Amino acid sequence: MLELGQTQGAAAPADLIKDGTERTFMADVIDGSQEVPVIVDFWATWCGPCRTLGPMLEEAVKAAKGKVKMVKIDVDKEQRLAGALAQQGLPLQSIPTVVAFFQGRPVDMFQGAIPQSQIKEFVNRLTSMGGDGGLAEALEAAEQMLAEGAAVDAAQTFAAILEEEPENAAAMGGLARAYVAMGEIDQAEGILNTAPDAIAKAPELEAVRAQIALARQAAKAGPLAELQAAVDADPSNHQARFDYAQALHAAGKVQEAVDQLLELFRRDREWNDGAAKAQLFTIFEALKPQDPIALNGRRKLSSLIFA
Repeated sequence: MLELGQTQGAAAPADLIKDGTERTFMADVIDGSQEVPVIVDFWATWCGPCRTLGPMLEEAVKAAKGKVKMVKIDVDKEQRLAGALAQQGLPLQSIPTVVAFFQGRPVDMFQGAIPQSQIKEFVNRLTSMGGDGGLAEALEAAEQMLAEGAAVDAAQTFAAILEEEPENAAAMGGLARAYVAMGEIDQAEGILNTAPDAIAKAPELEAVRAQIALARQAAKAGPLAELQAAVDADPSNHQARFDYAQALHAAGKVQEAVDQLLELFRRDREWNDGAAKAQLFTIFEALKPQDPIALNGRRKLSSLIFA
């Protein structure tokens, strides 16, 4: 299991960017690119564009957090290496020349200074080649932990993934869900409030917001038997039916809760400003997209709406 602050599949910062030599080229580039792509920056101290490009490349490599590495080759100091590579087909007649290696062979390149946006695109293409550093497997493991009731372990794993990818919506949603499972509703809500703008409205987070709303309702749910008796005594008592549906959901009877809300909507879709439909949407949002209860419930609701 990942521990908080631990980096999976990422090199230590000191290993991300190196000065390369003929002696180290095989280890740093050919062997090093077997796991993650390695960007080789061929440059020289007298080259003005090189001095502009180099720092921008380094910034992009650091931002990739271990999904790509960089080796800098001073062609003046390493003339024999540059000559040997040129004989193998690398166009090193002019600098800066940037060549990306993956699994021991060149896979992409460019020459001359280019804008930061193009550098980012270049690095992004490379990171997609090298995979996600095991984050998908870590997410799957965390979800399994959560499903098995190990919410604390799941929370630690989700948090570790977020250390690697702060904009990973699945991990942030999972972390919040883990706290919901632990009964820490305020903590779960606080996590969602820290979401970066890029993922603030992601489906994974919206689902947890719905779960939080339902959890808060559950804390206030009335006695199940009494509410059922009230509905049985007066089927037209809409408030009693709505409260009964909330109590059913709080008791884990999700399908029964949906059925009661659908019946309430059938009887009076406008009751309490459409409360039945809003509650149904909250329940559907909290479920997984392919959950049969959500799929069938949405279908039945649509039939009632367009009847």
